[in-house]
Amino acid sequence: MTHTTPAAPPPAGPTTFASRDPATGRVLADHPVHGPDDVADAVRRSREAAGRWAALPAAERRSALLTWKRELAARLDAVAATVAAETGKPRADAELELLLTLVHLDWAARHAGRLLRRRRVRSGWLAANQSATLVHRPLGVIGVIGPWNYPVYTPMGSIGYALAAGNGVVFKPSEYTPATGAALAEAFDAAVPESAGLLTVVTGAGPTGEALARSGVDKVAFTGSPGTARRVMAVCAESLTPLLAECGGKDAVIVAADADLDAAADAVVWGAMGNAGQTCAGVERVYAVREIHEELCRRIVERARDLRPGAGSDASYGPMTMPGQAEVVRRHITEALAAGAEALWGGTDSVAGNVVAPVVLTGVPEDCPALTEETFGPVVVVNAVTDVDEAVRLADASRYALGAAVFCGSRRTGAALAARLRAGAVSVNSVLGFAAVPALPFGGSGDSGFGRVHGAEGLLSFTAPQSVTVRRFAAPVDLTSFRTPAAAKARAVALVRGLHRRR
Repeated sequence: MTHTTPAAPPPAGPTTFASRDPATGRVLADHPVHGPDDVADAVRRSREAAGRWAALPAAERRSALLTWKRELAARLDAVAATVAAETGKPRADAELELLLTLVHLDWAARHAGRLLRRRRVRSGWLAANQSATLVHRPLGVIGVIGPWNYPVYTPMGSIGYALAAGNGVVFKPSEYTPATGAALAEAFDAAVPESAGLLTVVTGAGPTGEALARSGVDKVAFTGSPGTARRVMAVCAESLTPLLAECGGKDAVIVAADADLDAAADAVVWGAMGNAGQTCAGVERVYAVREIHEELCRRIVERARDLRPGAGSDASYGPMTMPGQAEVVRRHITEALAAGAEALWGGTDSVAGNVVAPVVLTGVPEDCPALTEETFGPVVVVNAVTDVDEAVRLADASRYALGAAVFCGSRRTGAALAARLRAGAVSVNSVLGFAAVPALPFGGSGDSGFGRVHGAEGLLSFTAPQSVTVRRFAAPVDLTSFRTPAAAKARAVALVRGLHRRR
């Protein structure tokens, strides 16, 4: 007989992880690594609380969410400090992110009851004996997997709207911004203590997100890269869990010959360099008609060279938040220059550690990674085009389709150009104008993902429509009964057929 020694259990993984200051690498705090059992417990608690939450009158949920909004406003300084510490962005940028979040949470709280309530719909001539209504019911528990670049504003586009629609939420913030996620839940529990467990935070890296996607939540709302979205989608497919995915962009700006070049240059630099370029709907490509291209480039460079990146209180923007992103930026710059592009400002030397100074490129071939991949750094490509038709064609050639902007002298012409673009959100004579309008849905297509947050569409994303008919009286000819004479059915068919042949 052969005796074998039982295999030793695999070593347990770490139980905590550290969040760090992106500028210095200094440890900010340790956070728990939540495994599948922890995630399952969080989903269970959220589901129990969600049942009570969904049963509340819409007015009571509205009141609770507005109380949470006021609590976040009261804690704005502390939460902004946490955001700034974890992401490296300047304090003023973190405060702006919180202000936008308050606007969206306020809108969702105040409009959910009206937009989701039961409403009558017309039954039509064929079903005139039926009273028809439609109501949008909460799904149950939403799993939200958030990003690190805007760790409050972006996930709250799902969290706030999902709660307003009557759901519970289990939120996994990015492993780079766990304390920010915890701060949101702490403010909620302080504002709405009777709904403990409704909003729960779990922390960890990819395996925690995978556990959440596999936990039996009723929908997953994910923000991140297209590659990670595909992995999350594969996990969700195992249980047919629906997924809302926002996967970044390669947003283009079109500048027409009659545009206000000062306004365009100012917007391009802010849209490209703000938050160190780490904005999913930030500016990465500019297509300017040839007659104003050189002058626009001059004005863009003039503004870019005044920016001061770094960790100081007077910094224009902070360091790269995610380790390794600076090398992606360096590769895009290097390959563009090797392909014949010209650096109007900055270059490969602009990448110094995890701080990247502004880079302005022109003449970049359309097949370069700097124009085909998301750079996610303070780099902007400004290429010349023959006319706005070529600009539209090139803007739409990307596999991303999230945001875009148009600058031209006529607002009507700008709106017409916007309508030709494939992007999910377009600003005319500004960049990211749509981000501050809570009634507008946000999302894209292609490698930018699918589904929408914000606005009525964002609320509806976290509901399931239920259609109800109630028979008011017996139909003169019941087409759903075996007892109705064939001749009567034939007359009804002839009548309806004749009606629709004439109309």
